[in-house]
Amino acid sequence: MISQTLKNRVIKAAFLLIACCVLSVDAREALDRPNVIIFFVDDSGYGDYEHNGNPVIATPNITKLAQEGVNFTQFYVSTAACSASRYALLTGRYPGRSGLGSWVIGPGSKRHIHTKEVTIAEALKDRGYATGMFGKWHLGSPNKANGMSQDTLPLAHGFDQWVGTNVSHDYGNAMLLQSDPQGDAPVKGYRTLAKNLPSDIKASESLTGRYTDAAVSFIKQNKDKPFFAYIAHNQPHLGLFASDKFKGVSKRGLLGDVMAELDDSVGRVLKALEDEGIRKNTLVIYSSDNGPWVMFRNAKKTKYGEARMHVGYAWPFRDGKGSTWEGGHRIPGIFSWPGVIDAHSVVREPASTMDVFPTLMKLSGAAVPDDRSIDGRDISPYLLGTKREVEPFEFLYSYSDNKPSAIRMGPWKLHIRTGSQTGNQYGFKASEKTPLLFNVEEDLHERFDRAGEQPERVQLMKKRLLEKEKQLIDEASYWGAVRPRKK
Repeated sequence: MISQTLKNRVIKAAFLLIACCVLSVDAREALDRPNVIIFFVDDSGYGDYEHNGNPVIATPNITKLAQEGVNFTQFYVSTAACSASRYALLTGRYPGRSGLGSWVIGPGSKRHIHTKEVTIAEALKDRGYATGMFGKWHLGSPNKANGMSQDTLPLAHGFDQWVGTNVSHDYGNAMLLQSDPQGDAPVKGYRTLAKNLPSDIKASESLTGRYTDAAVSFIKQNKDKPFFAYIAHNQPHLGLFASDKFKGVSKRGLLGDVMAELDDSVGRVLKALEDEGIRKNTLVIYSSDNGPWVMFRNAKKTKYGEARMHVGYAWPFRDGKGSTWEGGHRIPGIFSWPGVIDAHSVVREPASTMDVFPTLMKLSGAAVPDDRSIDGRDISPYLLGTKREVEPFEFLYSYSDNKPSAIRMGPWKLHIRTGSQTGNQYGFKASEKTPLLFNVEEDLHERFDRAGEQPERVQLMKKRLLEKEKQLIDEASYWGAVRPRKK
């Protein structure tokens, strides 16, 4: 006869065996449809971070993220302003394919990211991912010109939920919206949390914390299945806003306070992953949509107040947001995935935000669309440390009309036109007839034009730029024809 004690032990062992079997079925390996989190901050320059040499701005969580993963020292956005940069990240395609016509679209723009585009969110959703967006959209707004179309906003482009602003918070009619099936008209399916954000200081100060709270909640709700969280903070775009907890914490004034709150956001999200035991299943990416808004660096009085004290740093690169120079396009690029990406890794080969799309398709097992051009490359070998070669980096820089202004091949950058919101061309002038040529790995500040000593390279690069530009025009956009660049 079996004793009661022995029976209890047998029952307990059986339960443990069943539990282990369930866990082994439900638990995912790190490379099995990994979770993805993208932090995409606004107008933050390469030099705004302590791991990139800033002596007074403290970013311990972001710096730790870089130290625990791979830091790309030559990471780019294809254009130096909001809407076009976000399009390129989410689709892996040059902004010239968007049909938007300019690098920024306002709340009254008829056009938006077209429904035929395939975003990261849509592709991952097809692979069974939960998808959430927390932050600034800036790829379309419902308005009279487009019949208050819901196709303008994130839920039409692969996201299950969203809280954020339709455009940058400095627009007078910027709105803070949240997805809601019972949402109020005229923005059907969305609830209006705040209107006219520049005049609603408390709402603007709440944005970073609000997005972080929502992202943490999303992670906890979806911890048992693959998810994609796109956290697109409005800061440090002017005007700068920090919540009360972070006011006065930095030696760098309000800009430093804002960066401290962004850094805290990263820390809170990482803690949520650790608390839920899913950090090893999660690839975290950190980047920015362009460089700092340097056109306000010398402005004493603007609608942003003492804006010159609030502008960040692109150094050691020239200029910033809204320019064709390196400071507008070169941004932080961090990929962290403990146990998969080796800690303290540095990639000195160039890459771009357009590479994120095909890379995530490879890592998740999703299909890359074969009915359109994808301009990014799969850079997973840089992350996984495999010997498989990455396609050569050939990259177009776009200006305000989303047309090419420069091309990068190897260490060389050829300008056929230059632009800056400051109006400063630094003593240079570029055209198709007289391009500028810089070796941006030797000459970080683009000071020494080498075109005169490298005529064959100039001709080769110009030919390639014009070929790629022609392909953009010939392929057109889902909105119709793409107009040629004004010569």
